[in-house]
Amino acid sequence: MDKIEEKELEKNIDTKEKINEEEFVTTNQEISKEENATGVIQILEENVTDNDINANDTENIIENENINGIPESIKNKKYNKILIPVISILLIFMLLLFSTIFALLNVNKNTIVSGISIKGIDVSGLTKEEAYNKVETVITKKLTTPFNLTHNDISTTISAEQLGVNFDIASSIDTAYAIGKESNIFVNNFKILSCLIHKTDILPSFTYNENLINNLALEINTNFPDKLVEPSYYVENNNLIITKGKNGVTIDTQILKLKIIAYINDFNTNDENIDIPVVNCTSKDINIDSIHSEIYKEPKDAYYTKDPFTVYPHVDGIDFGMTIDEAKQLLEEDKENYTITLKITQPNITTNQIGTEAFPDLLATFSTSYSTKNVNRTTNIKLASSKIDGIVILPGETFSYNITVGKRTAEAGFKSAAVYSGGEVTTGIGGGICQVSSTLYNSVLLSNLEIVERHNHGFNPGYVKAGTDATVSWGGPDFKFKNNRKYPIKVSCTNSGGIITTKIFGLKEENDYQVEIEAYITSYIPYKTITKQVSSLNVGQTKVIESGSNGCNAVAYRVLKQNGKVVSKTLLSKDTYNPHNRIVYVGTKK
Repeated sequence: MDKIEEKELEKNIDTKEKINEEEFVTTNQEISKEENATGVIQILEENVTDNDINANDTENIIENENINGIPESIKNKKYNKILIPVISILLIFMLLLFSTIFALLNVNKNTIVSGISIKGIDVSGLTKEEAYNKVETVITKKLTTPFNLTHNDISTTISAEQLGVNFDIASSIDTAYAIGKESNIFVNNFKILSCLIHKTDILPSFTYNENLINNLALEINTNFPDKLVEPSYYVENNNLIITKGKNGVTIDTQILKLKIIAYINDFNTNDENIDIPVVNCTSKDINIDSIHSEIYKEPKDAYYTKDPFTVYPHVDGIDFGMTIDEAKQLLEEDKENYTITLKITQPNITTNQIGTEAFPDLLATFSTSYSTKNVNRTTNIKLASSKIDGIVILPGETFSYNITVGKRTAEAGFKSAAVYSGGEVTTGIGGGICQVSSTLYNSVLLSNLEIVERHNHGFNPGYVKAGTDATVSWGGPDFKFKNNRKYPIKVSCTNSGGIITTKIFGLKEENDYQVEIEAYITSYIPYKTITKQVSSLNVGQTKVIESGSNGCNAVAYRVLKQNGKVVSKTLLSKDTYNPHNRIVYVGTKK
């Protein structure tokens, strides 16, 4: 090989070695870059995990490490870590700003927020006054709309207003208006949005007069032809009349009350009829031994003492005119009424015979007037008056009008006269005796005696002031009072020329009061027109059965005075009298 060839060979070898060295360096540099990148990634991951350094620290590490060629995914991850918190903060800020503005706008509004109703009545966007008027209109219609209480063929028409029902509209309006107007903005926003999405219905509370419902049930039950009748007895013309009991029904007052409340509280119902809930009851057996022990008395003469002053009224001797065994045999007969003749033994001196000395002072008197043209009613008034005239009540004793007057029957001489039943005028045995009890009630009040039991009529009777009447019914409401004085009292009851006069006699005491009765009407209840379809009239024909008159609410007070100065003023009663609805029959006969 010549020298030229050797030089070329050496040159090629040097070139190859140089090329290999450059490739080696390049390879090592690439390996170094990948290792460095991998190291940075590990550092970033560790820092993200440990939260020891922030994003700026990460950038410094990358710069310090002189990293080149980091993958785009790593760079995007870095930017996302920064961008997401920034966007979240901006969104929260915007939400807070919007909420603040939203809440402030609603707080300053004088209207109710959207989505709110009261008893199903939409009040959204209304002022308090507008909302009150709208709700009151709907509720007033509900309260004044008549509904019927029915049991078989017996029906009574009444309205919620007549039962003292009152909805608290003002409080429900205040509650609706306050929504979204509290001090906490976030709470306001939550409630406003909740109303918009879910809607809110506010239910106003309401009250009612429980006594009115109880009295209504008592009055209705009295008129049931299938009512429960317990055994009873009374003395008439020296005869003991025992009336057999009869199985029947009584009104379940608690269930009736719940039914009425449910009807009043339901503004969506179109059914204006409520079935009266009743309970089937079994009457008691006649207990002749108990009756004998109650009526049996030994005769006693009347007398009085002056020091101390005490009146001892006479007592008639009363006993059966037959043996107890004979009376029991009589009761075995299947009869409605049983009559046992009584053996009456008169004392030598009666209470009336000891004269005015025993009852020297007139404690009180009261009178009412009546029409003598109604013969039957006049008869009943005279008969009832005669039964209470001359009655003596000892200190601590209680007088019962029903027991004293006895059962009102044709056999006892009572006549059929006008009475109120189920809101209508009808006829019944004993009509008119309530005027006697009401006249006596006023004398008793003026005598400052203790009232034990008293009920007002369902309708204003008119012969006394509203709030000063006393209705009675055999087997139902009674009028009772107690002699709470130190000495006996005597009742006088007379009637003449259409005037009933009751007087209370006794002995005045040093600390006696001058008594006045204040009674007045507080509000009126308008009557309704009730139409009833009847087949007795032709189609197109109408007949007014009742012309109608307003009812009312009334209060009565007993005022006690001494030396002309008021000592006390005591509430006696708060009474509601139903209106006499105008009743019109409409013909259906073709």
